[in-house]
Amino acid sequence: MTADQAPDDPVALAADELARAKERLLTEPPHYVVANHAMGLFEFGAIHLTSTPPDLDAAVLAIDAMACLVEGLEGRLGPDEDTLQAALEQIRLAFLQVKAGLG
Repeated sequence: MTADQAPDDPVALAADELARAKERLLTEPPHYVVANHAMGLFEFGAIHLTSTPPDLDAAVLAIDAMACLVEGLEGRLGPDEDTLQAALEQIRLAFLQVKAGLG
């Protein structure tokens, strides 16, 4: 926040929060940040699989993006790698089950 901005200026507050978030990211191990993004893709895919009606195109895009991270970075994802691989298998199975249920 600059000296000419009010302390309750929403733009300044947002800029300060963004700066703090960037600083926090710099202190996190990179594999943790990537794992977090992979799980975000898992959640995004799950949301589309459970919507009414399911959006298979959106779900498969999210699942494929997660696979690019998990499979493409195999051996580099730290202690969460096994969990990420299991989550990828789970969301792929869920996709197949939803697709089969649609007929």
